[in-house]
Amino acid sequence: MAGEFVVAFLVGLVQGVFEWLPISSEGNVAIALRALGRSPEDAVGYALFLHVPTAIAATAYYHEEFRDVLGNALEWRPASAFDEHAVLTYLVGAMAVSGVVGIAAYATLEAVVSELAGGAFVALVGVLLVLTGVLQRYASPELDAGERDPDAVDAVFVGAMQGLAILPGVSRSGTTASALLFRGHDGENAFRLSFLLSVPAGLSAGALEVVQQGGLPGVALAPTLLALVVAGVVGYLTIDALMRVVERVSFWLVCVALGSLAIVGGGVLYVAFPA
Repeated sequence: MAGEFVVAFLVGLVQGVFEWLPISSEGNVAIALRALGRSPEDAVGYALFLHVPTAIAATAYYHEEFRDVLGNALEWRPASAFDEHAVLTYLVGAMAVSGVVGIAAYATLEAVVSELAGGAFVALVGVLLVLTGVLQRYASPELDAGERDPDAVDAVFVGAMQGLAILPGVSRSGTTASALLFRGHDGENAFRLSFLLSVPAGLSAGALEVVQQGGLPGVALAPTLLALVVAGVVGYLTIDALMRVVERVSFWLVCVALGSLAIVGGGVLYVAFPA
């Protein structure tokens, strides 16, 4: 039983830190759980559910901005005053699109994961990590880009990319920020808009997993709750520092390196334990 608490603590720690880095917290948590003997289905489910506490942490961190967004939404504005509601419109539109794409991606993921054996699951996550890194490599902010409000095209594009991020190995923050960079937003605004979207996205991912599993994922309630608490506390304490790190480190290289290791390791496992 003590071992379960140790695993829960470490998994919560990984989620709390990696959620803010564009290297797929879900993919890395799933790989760690798979290495510890969890089935691919359980690993993916647990990794998805751990987005809930980091979504709560992001809400606490950005509470003033969310308060302003909701305050503007509740106040009367002329229909033409789109800019007053631009962020809220972006969040709602992106979530609607990501819901459609995400459900389709989730159904595909369930079908594929149930057929994977040995290290094939780890290798698949590695491939998706490498693809995430390649996307980030070619997404760079315009040199003269300034902060601007998101529009409908941003919402559709970012929402579609976020829907695909339900796949373990596809970084939600990495793909959504890259999409905003491709759309001409500057780096700081791209990560801000990406992180604001992480709140409804994380809560939705957790709710989806609870509905699918009929309850909390995990071996036992107490270790699962420990993982949730650790992920939330660590996520809140590290978000500001890691936001600054993201601006200085080439995380596409980290994605490619982690993905390559996972591909090699998964291939070795698949050869050694094909069933």
